[in-house]
Order: sequence, then C-alpha cells, then structure tokens
Amino acid sequence: MFTAFTTTVFPLSDLVFGASLYFPPLFRAVLLGFFFWLLVHPLLRDWIYSGEIWHPTLLDLSLFILCVSAAQWLLLNIG
Repeated sequence: MFTAFTTTVFPLSDLVFGASLYFPPLFRAVLLGFFFWLLVHPLLRDWIYSGEIWHPTLLDLSLFILCVSAAQWLLLNIG
C-alpha cells in the first residue's frame, strides 16, 4: 500500500491564502477610522495638547475610537 503525502505538504496553505484575501468588517472599520482620525487629528492637535485637557493621550485615543465607531456605522449603513 502506497500513500502519497505530496498533496498535504502544507495543509494550511489554503487558509493562509484565504486569510490574506479576506478583510473582516472590523478591520475595514479600523482602517477607515484611522483615515478619518488622520483628517481630524491635525485640526484638534493644538487644542488637545495646549494644557487645557487633563490627559491629552486619553482624549486622542477616545477621538480614534469615535472615528472607528463612525466608520463602522458608515460601513453598516452605506455599504
């Protein structure tokens, strides 16, 4: 009895190739939210880091989360 193992040399090749082509919706929202953040952050940067805000990094992170949430909403309602 002869069994050829040549077909199963790398059994996860389909999974790895498929994962490189599929972008989950959350990844799309993070990517689109990052671009929104890149547009909004320079406009608010002077105010955020002026000393008026108690914790500028926390506000910056919150702004990013709001941008990702807005992107997720746009993807769900438009796309």
